[in-house]
Amino acid sequence: MTEYFMVENDEGERIDRYLAEELEGRSRSYLQKLMKDGYVKVNGKPVKPNYRLILGDEMEIVFPDVEEPKIQAEDIPLDILYEDRDIIIVNKPKQMVVHPAPGHYTGTLVNALLYHCGNELSGINGAARPGIVHRIDMDTTGSLVACKNDMAHAGLSEQLKSHSILRVYEAIVHGNLKEDEGTVDAPIGRHPTERKKMSAHAKNAREAITHYKVLRRFGSYTYIQCTLETGRTHQIRVHMASIGRPIVGDGLYGPKKCPFPSLTGQTLHAKTLGIRHPRTGEWLEVCAPLPPYFTQLLERLERMG
Repeated sequence: MTEYFMVENDEGERIDRYLAEELEGRSRSYLQKLMKDGYVKVNGKPVKPNYRLILGDEMEIVFPDVEEPKIQAEDIPLDILYEDRDIIIVNKPKQMVVHPAPGHYTGTLVNALLYHCGNELSGINGAARPGIVHRIDMDTTGSLVACKNDMAHAGLSEQLKSHSILRVYEAIVHGNLKEDEGTVDAPIGRHPTERKKMSAHAKNAREAITHYKVLRRFGSYTYIQCTLETGRTHQIRVHMASIGRPIVGDGLYGPKKCPFPSLTGQTLHAKTLGIRHPRTGEWLEVCAPLPPYFTQLLERLERMG
């Protein structure tokens, strides 16, 4: 499989960072390996990951045949929201990593999918990420779709790229949002000094738009719904922090000390996922019920008045 790009903006950005943003579901480290192996060319010549883009550059990325996944299948229960011969949509629990990575080679969603689906997972995204077309953070719960074949994977990747997938989240944030609804339109890029963080004030940031709506106010906290127009890494977490309303439990972008000690990670849930089915073209929409930790916190805030 080969993909082509022409640089029309983002001049001066590193090619590995640019492609990681453009090619949804493919990690920067995976793309860097492709470059080191000569599979990425600019104007007909192989380039290194630190190559800086120039307007008009023509890029060619060849994706070699994928080896059979070597990640071990594990009998981990899945909360399946929808499944057919092409896709599977699951309700990911808190503290589950989506795919194997350093420090997390077992217990991931991929390990569970390999057990449930066997060899029926797409291979486009490499041996470590069979079936994975998009991700949500380890401590974010909710709807996530995986693909059972390359046709479905390619179709959903195109929908991600065109921002036509419906992704609606629910969250609890610090403070009282005065407006009933609003939009945060702030480009997001890698934080210049803290590499684990993203920032709304980064150089070479990319367009990021989040629409929010208040569902309930609890004095010092607000229960909100967020709809993604784009899908940048940590987008909702970064955007809400950028307007002074970080997500409760988010120690990376909000207060280091959580006001609710029993809470692990951010109160962010991928509630609704809507896609065009890659085979039929019909609209498919699923909703993941709020997990117990989320509903329990809402009940506690209700009692607090």
